[in-house]
Amino acid sequence: MQKNMRLWLEEMKKSTVKKGLPVLSFPAIQLMGITVNELISDSSLQAKGMKLIADRVDAAASVSLMDLSLEAECFGSTIRYSDDEVPTVIGSIISTEEEAEALKIPEIGDGRTRIYIEAIEKACKLITDRPVFAGIIGPFSLAGRLLDVTEAMIYCYEEPDMVHTLLEKVTEFLIKYANAYKAVGAHGIVMAEPLAGLLSPSLAEEFSSEYVKKIVDSVQDDHFLVIYHNCGNSTIQTIDSILSTGSAAYHFGNAISMADMMTHIPEDTIAMGNVDPAAEFRNGSPESIREATLKVMNDCCKYPNFVISSGCDIPPLSKWENIDAFFAAVNEFYN
Repeated sequence: MQKNMRLWLEEMKKSTVKKGLPVLSFPAIQLMGITVNELISDSSLQAKGMKLIADRVDAAASVSLMDLSLEAECFGSTIRYSDDEVPTVIGSIISTEEEAEALKIPEIGDGRTRIYIEAIEKACKLITDRPVFAGIIGPFSLAGRLLDVTEAMIYCYEEPDMVHTLLEKVTEFLIKYANAYKAVGAHGIVMAEPLAGLLSPSLAEEFSSEYVKKIVDSVQDDHFLVIYHNCGNSTIQTIDSILSTGSAAYHFGNAISMADMMTHIPEDTIAMGNVDPAAEFRNGSPESIREATLKVMNDCCKYPNFVISSGCDIPPLSKWENIDAFFAAVNEFYN
């Protein structure tokens, strides 16, 4: 069902009581008694997991898996799978300009993309009381996985033409991928561009933001939003180029101070963050996550355009008592 998502954002900003919007999906494996491998391989399980989470927590939206291996796998990368951890990319497939030029752009539906698209289509039919967001990787973060994350930084200086050739191809793919989610009813995407958080301001603009903007301009409208996510530690220094992407909202990790970040965010733009997913959701306690959540909210909720969230994707084996404690703390703050 289509929603006016611009209006949804505006109502969220105006509301004096805002629901949390953590990046919460993988912990559904615990509710279903399955493994991560089973979840990423079955669209019905993904949709069921999103529905179970939506029924359990009063979040502002339902967010799909933040699986940053998915798109790289389509291009031919080798993936390491695990029963209890998110899949990761191994090695690289591009190291020369010739290899970048020869790289074939995958079809939408290759690899596991068909499973993930079908999962969102099913989830949109199950979850009707809040928006449903799909997850995709950002252009530089995808290019970095094809080049090798460490080498990608060096290539920006030594082989910029190769990096741009690759970015043009992955951007074309990501536009088609986002539009496929749009076609099956998603209300938007959360685009994860964490690798750009390691770049200098000038490199971030050249190798990330310009390509993110191409995606935003191609897919975003009144019914489909792009939420830009970056959990790098240089996001405050690169905030001007991040905002230049024109994304509808922004989501930041716990590597930076959310209170400091909010001083850079325009009043008409929503920003979300940033309770530590590893230290608190995964390894904390209900008491520690309550304290951490209330601290971020006390620091940031004076800004009407702030929404409390996790700093990144919540790990699969995060304790549900901690997740419940996060939402309890949000309720406590507003009550």
